[in-house]
Parts: sequence; structure tokens; C-alpha cells
Amino acid sequence: MLKKKTAVRREWTKDDVRNLKTLAKQKAGVKTIAKQLKRTPGATAAKAQTLGVSLSMQQ
Repeated sequence: MLKKKTAVRREWTKDDVRNLKTLAKQKAGVKTIAKQLKRTPGATAAKAQTLGVSLSMQQ
């Protein structure tokens, strides 16, 4: 029987938050930011919303 993969959750470090804010200011987009932070787009969007950071790519 195959074992079910369990989710491994990593805490958000100060560097992660700083990078998230910097990339959001550059209008990088959720997928790009998530890839650079090695996190899922959903986790990245959720953290941005918690911080009050907009991930909109519009100028």
C-alpha cells in the first residue's frame, strides 16, 4: 500500500517576508514570487493577504 505524502510546513522567516514585499513592489506576480520563495502560490497569496500586501501585476 502506498503511503500518503504529508505536508511539510515551513515558518516564514524575516528574509522570506522581505523578499515577498520586494517582489510584490516589482509587480512580479504570484507564480514568480512563489517559485523564488520555494512555496506554493496559495501559501504565498495567503501570506501576502495577511501582511496586507497586494500581489496585483497591474501598474
